[in-house]
Amino acid sequence: MTPERFAYLADAYGADLQRWPANERPAAQALLDGGDGRAREALHQARWLDSQLDSHQWAGADPALARQICQSAPRRASWWSRYARWLSPAGLVGVGIAGIVTGMLVASMSVPLPLMSSDVLPSVFDQGDAEVVFTVNAEETEQ
Repeated sequence: MTPERFAYLADAYGADLQRWPANERPAAQALLDGGDGRAREALHQARWLDSQLDSHQWAGADPALARQICQSAPRRASWWSRYARWLSPAGLVGVGIAGIVTGMLVASMSVPLPLMSSDVLPSVFDQGDAEVVFTVNAEETEQ
């Protein structure tokens, strides 16, 4: 392992060799045991950075600040909010019309129409030679 590679790994993984990739640890330890000055300096800098990062305390955000940021954000009208005022009544009218049409269709299909009866209308296959006979009730003629 070269001192440059050691410095790179120290920057990436920190001063604790246990966090380094397993295949790099023996060569890094051998370089340190050999007394390389650049490797020891890189390890020293990595320890300092690790201590700085470990000592940092995260301060939570103030809820009042978060609320102020949210309130100051510009409001952008969404697609739904732009058209919701007229889509809602239009949807209700459309559903109402669809209900009326459906009701009329169901009602017309459930009532038998006499014009559809085969007794009144001649057959499609009738060639016109059938004689239509009308009978009249005697009671109807007296009135």
